[in-house]
Amino acid sequence: MTTVLPEKPRVLVLYYSFSGQTIGLLHRLTDGLRFRGAEVVMERLRPSDSRRFPVGTYVATMRMMVTTCFRPRVAIEELSPATHGHFDLVILAGPTWSYNPSGPVLSFLDRDGETMLAQRKVLPIISCRGYWRWHWFGLRKMLRACHAEIVNLMVFTHPQPEPWRTLGVFLKIAGKAPERSPFLKRWYSRFGHGRDQQEEAWRFGLDLGQALKRGEDLAELDFRTPTAMP
Repeated sequence: MTTVLPEKPRVLVLYYSFSGQTIGLLHRLTDGLRFRGAEVVMERLRPSDSRRFPVGTYVATMRMMVTTCFRPRVAIEELSPATHGHFDLVILAGPTWSYNPSGPVLSFLDRDGETMLAQRKVLPIISCRGYWRWHWFGLRKMLRACHAEIVNLMVFTHPQPEPWRTLGVFLKIAGKAPERSPFLKRWYSRFGHGRDQQEEAWRFGLDLGQALKRGEDLAELDFRTPTAMP
């Protein structure tokens, strides 16, 4: 039996980005996909209420970090008509919130997960400070409950060492600039993902796009690199 390969693979990217780190990686990833000839549709999961980064105070930051441990949902608006139709792959991307998927991603999976993802190939992308494994455990369980076909996993962690990574992220969310601090900038020179990770995302997009065009097994792609997934 002859397998008919897509001339132009269609990829749907569903994402939420709070601080801009996830979308930065996705821009490079989708550049690589498009370079390989894929058609990409990007859809942001839009919270129904206003969300701002940074939150502005230490108290608000601490409150957010504690409450997100309990996996609160953040209501999202309806998806656009562009998300309907056939796609050869669905990418679900978002940050880690206190060891869990973000509230908008959880809301999407509750409301639209089975409708959008059942029997579809899904590639999760996690953008996080560093503690992604519990996030992945919970996300994988929810995707399986939606009857999604999980084809692989892509994880990008902030490259700074601990404890400066956690301290830096806390300060950044609170509205401070640790990378400009005379004391902290020695250990925390940049917030979030580095330029090397941007280029990794580009290379992963190239590999992914080529595998889709050739009809190859996406599980065979190696996304484990020193800065992407330790």
